[in-house]
Formats: sequence, C-alpha cells, structure tokens
Amino acid sequence: MVLVLRALAGLVGTLLLAVLAAAGLAAAVFAIQGGDGTLSLSQLAGLLALDELRDVVGGWLADLQAGGPIAAIAALSGAAAVMLGLGLVVGALVPRRERLLVIERSARGALGARRRAAASALRALAEQPREVLGAKVRVRPRRRGVGGRVRVTLLRARTADAGEVLEAARGTCQPLAEQLSLRLRTRQRAPRRSRGVR
Repeated sequence: MVLVLRALAGLVGTLLLAVLAAAGLAAAVFAIQGGDGTLSLSQLAGLLALDELRDVVGGWLADLQAGGPIAAIAALSGAAAVMLGLGLVVGALVPRRERLLVIERSARGALGARRRAAASALRALAEQPREVLGAKVRVRPRRRGVGGRVRVTLLRARTADAGEVLEAARGTCQPLAEQLSLRLRTRQRAPRRSRGVR
C-alpha cells in the first residue's frame, strides 16, 4: 500500500512541478511589459478569463452552501480530497524499508545483508571468467525465514561455449551463494548481432 502511495505521490509531485514551472514561465513572460501592454499581467489575466472564472466559482460555492443532496456530495468530495492528501503525505514522508537478506538466524539474533551488496559481490564473481562479457544479478530474499533466491544472467562472448560459460560462472558464484543461503539459478544469452554487421 505504501509503495502505491509513494508512486502516486511521485506522479502528483512531478505533475505539480511541471504545472508550476509552466505557470512561472508564463508569468515571467507576461511580466515583461507593465500596464495594459501585450506582455503584461493584466493581459494574461484577460487571456485566462479570470473574471469569468471568479463568477463561475462564486456561483458554485454559493450552491454548495445550500442544504440537500448537493451539500452531502460536497462533504463527501471534501472528505475524499482530505484522505487523498493524507495518503500523498504518507507516501512522500514514510521511509521505504529495504527488505534484507537474512543469512543466519539464532537465539542471539539474525545476521543479514543488503540485497544490493550481495548482488554486487555475486556479479563480480560471475564476471571473472574471460568468456563472460557481463552479468546481471537479481537477489530475492524470502519474506520470512533465512535465505532466498538469486538469478544470474550472463552475457557471454559469441564464440564461447555455452556449457563452459555456465559451469565456470556457477563454480565462481556457488560458494558465496551457499554462504548467503541463496539458491542459485544461472542463465545466459549471447550479445545481439548488430544490424550493420552481416
């Protein structure tokens, strides 16, 4: 739930920043001339029809002050807006907790590691064989309990033997994966052939 609120807060914040930037740019451009000139703030207010907008909003607010179903709809809309605002605040302010990889759990406590650190170490080991051009490592710890899974995707040289590359990378990564209580899965892919090369 917090992740959804965080994404929504980021999207709304980005949109608001874009709107404020556009409004600030328009105000700066129309503030070049003073008085009632072409590039003046009064001309900008006329282009935006602020006088007519004030009359429309004033009539709408007067309708909201009346009793009946319109007032109930207005109250529900206001409550929904308040709840949405609170949700955006929660999404923006609540820190994101990173799920740690639990390596060992005992009576004295738990020993854990960050996923990025474990992935970086395994990637460095997977890239040691000369036939491996690069590696992508994804660590998925268990929600409860010790250990998890790690998937290593190897980018091998086109001339390298697929079986040898997998065996070499598994040989370098397996000891550390076992120490981190991770179940290792390896796969590979060859580099894509360039369109200009035949």
